[in-house]
Amino acid sequence: MNVTIIGTGYVGLTTGVALAYVGHQVTCVDKNPRIVETLRGGQATIHEPGLEELLTLANQAAPHLRFQTDIPALSGQGVVFIAVGTPTKSNGDADLQYVDAAAKEVAERIQSGAELVIVNKSTVPIGSAKHVEGIVHRSLGLRDVDATVWVASNPEFLAEGRAMHDTLYPDRVVIGADDPAPIGMLRTLYAPFLEQTFPDPAETPRPERYTLPALITTTPTSAELTKYAANSFLATKISFINEFSRLSEHVGADITEVARAIGLDSRIGSKFLSAGIGWGGSCFGKDTRAILAAAKSYDYQMPIVEAAISVNERQRLHVIDKLQKHLKVLRGTTIGLLGLAFKGNTDDLRDAPALTLIEHLHERGAVIKVHDPVATFNAKRLFPDLPVDYCHDAKALAAGADALVVVTDWPEYTRLPLTEMKAAMRGTLILDARNLLEPTTVEEAGLTYVGVGR
Repeated sequence: MNVTIIGTGYVGLTTGVALAYVGHQVTCVDKNPRIVETLRGGQATIHEPGLEELLTLANQAAPHLRFQTDIPALSGQGVVFIAVGTPTKSNGDADLQYVDAAAKEVAERIQSGAELVIVNKSTVPIGSAKHVEGIVHRSLGLRDVDATVWVASNPEFLAEGRAMHDTLYPDRVVIGADDPAPIGMLRTLYAPFLEQTFPDPAETPRPERYTLPALITTTPTSAELTKYAANSFLATKISFINEFSRLSEHVGADITEVARAIGLDSRIGSKFLSAGIGWGGSCFGKDTRAILAAAKSYDYQMPIVEAAISVNERQRLHVIDKLQKHLKVLRGTTIGLLGLAFKGNTDDLRDAPALTLIEHLHERGAVIKVHDPVATFNAKRLFPDLPVDYCHDAKALAAGADALVVVTDWPEYTRLPLTEMKAAMRGTLILDARNLLEPTTVEEAGLTYVGVGR
């Protein structure tokens, strides 16, 4: 099937590469010529495990994937994904300016006789399918183009750091459309994933005991709300365990043991029950605020979602408070942060907890050193005035530090040379804001371990 994807961010690029890998003819469009040139050279523009392997595999047997700066002429039968950014407006609602611009440009490229499904893949407010449909049909009417065009909602459920895995092996595929024809076309598009008929790539192997995903067909409105409900629930789950982590510290319990015990309850599940510094990234904060804005427009309150946001904001400051409690005075101290990205296996700094820590530590007069295996380049590019010293490895980070903070759950940080780091430090404190390390291992190296809720 012919597929055009507008936008090559996390959603657009991973979706396009995966669809090309299973045999569809995919054109990915991005206005930035440097991004297009980089992708044409087979180099990924985001850090995502398994992505570059699939970039190569997608074009090995036949040229299934191409990148360009302009939307091609849209004729015949095909699918067009809109996967552009939807940043947050000042009132918390999603900003649709890029979606609107993409819809207008797509409409201008539709040729007479075309049969197309335009898919909202971006996380968009409720009612956006009808909104995009109106933009497209008005444009076609002005141009007097006779084409059959449907607009569907097909939300993504990708986790950064495992986006290729989630695309190839989804839990479910949700399609929202008001007509059976676009549902049928998208069912055909996703058949390789729904039926798992493709060979699994070496770097992203098929999970053991993986069961075929469900196909959920519904209305566009229900599909749009599903995305917000899913992210709001996961954000709430993280904030829930973080709230209990604070209580654990007061009563002397270990939140990791509590989380393990309740996570084994099949009604609850173990995922997203890791206490720590809280959530960040491009989705949870943006989507929870967007759904609150949508509810407000109907004069409806959502106190559970509001509380999830509040707890998450408080959790970041709790890490600062714990440092102050153990070091007494932060001014003049040297603090080393292990990790900049908002989570491991990604270079994404959007709403990263590390940035909040840097802001507050700098305000309190601390000297800040940082290390990240991947995200340093992005930090220097996006935040050139960040008041930090960048370190090339963990040992350099430890040199002269009064305390180290584990901020990002990089797997590399479970294998730190703790004895050598202890010898280089001025203090002994390791504040594990991800509960990533084994306390006994840290203490055997002569360091003082402090976790979250432990």
